[in-house]
Amino acid sequence: MEISAPAHWHTVDFLSDLHLDRPDSPTLIALAHYLEHSPAQALMLLGDLFEAWVGDDALGLSNGVEQQVAALLHQASKRMDVFILCGNRDFLMGPLLMQACGARALPDPSVLQFANRRYLLTHGDALCLSDTDYLAFRSVARSAAWQQDFLNKPLAQRQELGRQMRAQSKAHQAASRQSGGTAWHDLDGQACLESLQSADADTMIHGHTHHPDTHLLAPGKTRWVLSDWDFESTPPRGDLLRLTSSPGSGDSGPVLQRMSAQQLSA
Repeated sequence: MEISAPAHWHTVDFLSDLHLDRPDSPTLIALAHYLEHSPAQALMLLGDLFEAWVGDDALGLSNGVEQQVAALLHQASKRMDVFILCGNRDFLMGPLLMQACGARALPDPSVLQFANRRYLLTHGDALCLSDTDYLAFRSVARSAAWQQDFLNKPLAQRQELGRQMRAQSKAHQAASRQSGGTAWHDLDGQACLESLQSADADTMIHGHTHHPDTHLLAPGKTRWVLSDWDFESTPPRGDLLRLTSSPGSGDSGPVLQRMSAQQLSA
């Protein structure tokens, strides 16, 4: 998908990996504060908004994080355009959730055209080529047959399966660290460069790895990595990327910058 920014968009914010899982979470409180005060005309959530999403019928749970997040985003959508891209934890987000959030679903990947520049947007997990076990699971779990079979199970059973999968993932990461390996897999640089070239874009923005950074892939080709959000950590994590233009100022083009959690919570 390609999105052409309308003329009134002068600020676009990018967030990912909030991993929201309970209504009393400090991260959810921080999100509410951000949504109330952000000057952006558009918000793009690039995956793993939820710790897990087991189906849109979870919206029917009373006083759950699902309803609270949907309500917050729906309120925000009255003054900004909201886009949501699925991550590896919440790839089952569907049209009922998007409607409840007042949001538009973003395919992975998508391209944003903003102030005569093109930005490639992705969660990032599909480009972690060294994570072969996960990619094998991803290939199966993204199939229509697997998703239909999973969604046909009772909600309580799906929630339990989701908890089991998260526990297995954490155990796998811990075992990898204990054996001297890495607990995370970075995106493949060559695959990122090829994706940028295919999209005719110079800048990639993604999450997934929880390792915020900026990587120069080749002259003029850059990869920006979003932070995860965890306002219970010390110091709190919750950075976002903000893309701004200055219409009529005669400057060299849009500016992409990282905003810190401290700035967001001020």
